[in-house]
Amino acid sequence: MQTNIMERSFSVISGSIVNEILQSNYAKVIDLVKAAYLTHGEKKTVNPDSYFLKFPEKPEARIIALPAHLGGDFDISGIKWIASFPKNINHGIPRASAVIILNDYETGYPIACIEGSIISASRTAASAVLGAQNLIKSKTVKRLGIIGCGLISRYVLNFMLNTGWTISSLELFDLVDEYSVAMKDYFQERGIKEIHISSTKEELISACDLITLTTTAGVPHINDVSVFNHNPTVLHLSLRDLSPNIILASNNIVDDVDHCLKAATSLHLTEQQVGNREFVTGTIDRLVLGEVSLDSQKPTIYSPFGMGILDLAVASYVFEQSVMNKLAITVPDFFYETKRI
Repeated sequence: MQTNIMERSFSVISGSIVNEILQSNYAKVIDLVKAAYLTHGEKKTVNPDSYFLKFPEKPEARIIALPAHLGGDFDISGIKWIASFPKNINHGIPRASAVIILNDYETGYPIACIEGSIISASRTAASAVLGAQNLIKSKTVKRLGIIGCGLISRYVLNFMLNTGWTISSLELFDLVDEYSVAMKDYFQERGIKEIHISSTKEELISACDLITLTTTAGVPHINDVSVFNHNPTVLHLSLRDLSPNIILASNNIVDDVDHCLKAATSLHLTEQQVGNREFVTGTIDRLVLGEVSLDSQKPTIYSPFGMGILDLAVASYVFEQSVMNKLAITVPDFFYETKRI
């Protein structure tokens, strides 16, 4: 996305506009995420480690910087600045808030500030559904299990329901009962009639052919490998739920090996335990291209780290659509000094 910065105003794009654009383009968002992964597989991206700003007085809270460059057909750079303050939930407001800054690749000038929490949730859900549709070609699920009934799991299921999936029944589990009940009510209103709340995680896993893990767990809390004996597909979005013995007994698909095997993820703990990465079966870009062989006698676990390039792919689309349809707030004199001399 190249532009002459002196011919374009700086744009501010609100969450209501982001929501309007993305909620009517679910399939497009999945395609954008797919294109970003394929571009990454072609080594046309720069995706440094995230930087965590932490607070001694608030050990549970953090603000994360995710800088990235997405080349190929995108040619856009930028950064997501996303705050995670879990105690917000006690005040009835979302845990996460974010902005995304896009930078022009030719000049480096910032061209837009975009509300980022909806983009972040959407790209996470799109990544999950992209993985699912390449692992379950029929897009048909008898029982979908959700462990962690929060915003991300809601986004994942909405993406599935709006991109042609058939889901016969839904199983829910959360440590806070009211979250499970709220999700049950939400999706019953949206046409899923058979929804149950499981009494344990293990009961849910044993009953479901597709499982989504969207918790806030910091260490593995699912240890019984026998509950996966029916070889389900697992979307391991929260990355730290499964013990190494489960990882070792499964096919493992990641979005990026180096990113996924760090920061005490389940895969990182597994690497530390066995001293190698041979348990990683393949990456999402290779899976999309049909270049990954899976053992049908094992569970398959998709563990996407969630890279900044995905935020850029979706944010650049939101930017283009909002400018084209005159939805963005423009600040024509945002850059005051426009001449070097």
